[in-house]
This record gives sequence, structure tokens and C-alpha cells, in this order.
Amino acid sequence: MSILVTGGAGYIGSHMVLKLLDSGEKVYVLDNLETGFEWAIDKQAKFIQGNAGDYPLVKKIFSDYGIRDVLHFSGSVVVPESVANPLKYYSNNTEASRSLIEAAVSGGVENFIFSSTAAVYGETEGVTKISEESQLNPASPYGTSKMMTEYMLRDIAKAHNLKYGILRYFNVAGADPLGRTGQSTVDATHLIKLACQAALGIRPELIVFGSDYPTRDGTCIRDYIHVTDLVESHLLLLNYLRNGGQSTILNCGYGQGYSVMEVIDALQVVLGERINVSFAKRRAGDTPELVANPDKIQKILNWKPKHDELHEIVRSALAWEKRLLTTTKKI
Repeated sequence: MSILVTGGAGYIGSHMVLKLLDSGEKVYVLDNLETGFEWAIDKQAKFIQGNAGDYPLVKKIFSDYGIRDVLHFSGSVVVPESVANPLKYYSNNTEASRSLIEAAVSGGVENFIFSSTAAVYGETEGVTKISEESQLNPASPYGTSKMMTEYMLRDIAKAHNLKYGILRYFNVAGADPLGRTGQSTVDATHLIKLACQAALGIRPELIVFGSDYPTRDGTCIRDYIHVTDLVESHLLLLNYLRNGGQSTILNCGYGQGYSVMEVIDALQVVLGERINVSFAKRRAGDTPELVANPDKIQKILNWKPKHDELHEIVRSALAWEKRLLTTTKKI
């Protein structure tokens, strides 16, 4: 069957395209290249440049290529930016998703997998590990924009012949083990990417935002998941839906949290030297701790992570940053 991957030129999307192609799928990529790169799209996939919210374009893609499955990765993802510019997030995330879903319904798409986020949970005081049944209380417009898309999928699936899978990501990091793609967005705000850049001298220091959180060392705790394990979960979910599985919402994390300082320590072990670190006040929209309860995804999809070791995640991210340094002119 033909699959459309929106945001397939971006960080997670480009890994997903590789995984699908490696599995023998026929892949079409839709990306506006605002934060993605055309070179990150494997040549076996057909690339269409455009916006996921462009209804006429998307409807034509569904018609021309017989798309039956959609994996939706496109959107804006920077929490502090969403606080400063919420309209951008409700446009790029919520409005665009609504238009894409409408085109999917009109075009006869059968399965729709949505890239959501643990940011839909917001503050989780007193909860050790977050389950899919935990209360949704997003602390940022980014989280709210994703939550609204989840609600749209839930309601639209009741009214139309469309099944959905929602994956709530925890903190995605690392790069393709074969070095084919990685996090390449220039202004990305991912901790591990920024730490690797500081380690390589691309930036003078790593700024840690907040050292007074109610955590074991005062810095935020997150559940870091290797991007390769993440895209594997998408493929398992797609096959689950194709084989008769019902619409579902799943956390995508390991169930193990690391603080910002623990991530820095792991990088320094891999690097064999210390990096420059400074501290600043908390950022708007950040919550103290987000760690997944992965029981549901492991049960339903029999998902078994293969890269769930922090040093491996950091090592692959560092290797990709080194490669970017040697290929900057090509990019």
C-alpha cells in the first residue's frame, strides 16, 4: 500500500521514511522544508514539497497515488516558542492537522498515525510514571495544540471509516545507527543535540534552564527515547491497525527518567572530557518531570526497545553532529 509521511524531511520523519523503505513500503513524503532538508529524504521515496494543511494539494496526493495510510509528523515543536507565539502553533499544528484529516476522510485513507507528545500531560505532581489514562493538562500551547488534534481524531473516527493511532512521544534523541540521518535543524532545542554541539565547540556552552526543580538534583527529568526505537513503534502500530487493531493511544518512552545533569554526565563519559555548562532561570512551559509508563505499548504492540541505553543514545547523537561538521557545505 502507498503511505504518505508528512514532515518526512525532518528529524523523526526522515528516520521513519528509512524504516518504511527498509520494510518494503511505497513511500510518499510531503514537507514544506521549513525545518527539514530535502537531502534527508531517501531517493527511493517520492518527494512533494508543500504544506500538510494545503487541502487541495493533499487531496490530489491521496487521489493520484492511492494513499491508504498517513503518518503525520509535520508541525512546530518548540515549547518556549509556543508560549511566545501560540497562534503559530494553533495554525501549524491544529489547523493544518484538521485540514489533513479532512482530506484523509475524503480520500478514503484507512489508517492515520499521529505524532503527539507527552506535553499533553503537563504537570503530573505525585505521579511517578504517566499512563495513557493520566489527566491531560498541557502547560504550553504546543501541548494544547497536540491535544486538540488528538480530540479531533477521536471524534472524526467515530463519524467516519478512519482508524487512528496516537503516539505520545517522550524525549526523542539520538540518530540512525547507520549514520544516514539525524537531528539537523539549525535552531533545534533538544538537550542532547545542544550538549553535543557544546562538546564539539559549535556553541560556547550548554545552558541549563532551571536548577531549582523539585527533582533529585534540581534539573528537569525526562524519559529519553532513541529515535530508531521510536520509528519502530510506528511501524508496529501501522501493522497493528492494518491487521484489524482498533484505534488506540500509546505512550512512547522507556519508563526510565534522567535529569539534565545526568545526561550531561553521560555525554562527558562518552566524550572523555568536560563541557562548559552555565545555568539560567526556568523556561516557560517546562514541567519538572515526564516519565512514561510503557506497559500499554509493550502489551499491545509487543514493542521491545533495542537502543534504550543513555550512553548509546548520546553516542549516536554525537556521531551525527560530527558528521554534520564535515558535510556542512553539502547541506
